[in-house]
Amino acid sequence: MTAAAATSPHIPVLIGPLIEAVRPVSGVWLDGTFGNGGYTRELLAAGADKVIAVDRDPLAFEMASGWADDYGDRIAMVEGVFSKLDDYGDDLDGVGLDLGVSSMQLDLAERGFSFMRDGPLDMRMSQSGTSAADLCNDADEGELADIIYLYGEERASRRIAKAIVAARPLTTTGQLAKVVESCLPRAKPGQSHPATRTFQALRIAVNNEYGELAAGLMAAERALKPGGQLAVVTFHSVEDRMVKRFFQARSGNTANANRYAPETAQITPAWRVEKRKAIGPDEAELAANPRSRSAKLRVAIRTDAPAADIDPAALGMPMKKTGKGGR
Repeated sequence: MTAAAATSPHIPVLIGPLIEAVRPVSGVWLDGTFGNGGYTRELLAAGADKVIAVDRDPLAFEMASGWADDYGDRIAMVEGVFSKLDDYGDDLDGVGLDLGVSSMQLDLAERGFSFMRDGPLDMRMSQSGTSAADLCNDADEGELADIIYLYGEERASRRIAKAIVAARPLTTTGQLAKVVESCLPRAKPGQSHPATRTFQALRIAVNNEYGELAAGLMAAERALKPGGQLAVVTFHSVEDRMVKRFFQARSGNTANANRYAPETAQITPAWRVEKRKAIGPDEAELAANPRSRSAKLRVAIRTDAPAADIDPAALGMPMKKTGKGGR
């Protein structure tokens, strides 16, 4: 059992493979998705001198109040978004990002992330700004269909969007789950809940998760010193595709898909990728933590090449085009 797992009911996903992939751990790291603090504590236990712990959710720091002081000035807590991580630290030795919604958010009905627990239709990680209820009740049908299709990869997005508009006003997760269930066949044993993709899509839209990821990858490139490491854990195919394409493009490993097309301009590689294939959970982790089933870890090492921006569209980031939803 890892140090964090011994003191927390939540198990950090792929933490063992992550620590192994970035050894030796030393210097200053930034944990851009602090959450329950599992990654931060494991990085400190593995040898990091200091971790800058960043999270947009104020609850993360409230929950850490009972143990963070034990580490003294080895932890610096910052309430903010990881897309601006280079504002919180530079010349870093490492950056870790554990994407998606955290267990603490899913487990609290009042946060409105889960269709399994009835609560207010919220989903805001920062507890401020536009909520999922605002989207469901104010967005037009075409925009809703677009969000559900692109961010949730839900083929029945138009049908669901039409039902949401007809059911307005929606104020609770239970109400939304019932609307989505009414549009889809009942799940067979072993299949995910019918509302899974729609809830995922709304959460991503409310929190601008894909935009945050694209900006965060570029911010990490600016913040890491030569030899510094970026480790990213993703939980679904779009996130993993964005991370993979970012590392490919910025390491100079993007091949021309069409041999007749003009040659792609060569860049000075900003990253070195030693393992091209993503790392997934082993059988032991799957048995202990089913949430890890879809998780993938990718790691790259910063070179001394200048940092540069990249067009998010080149990473395969879904771009909304109103009215282009599914069926």
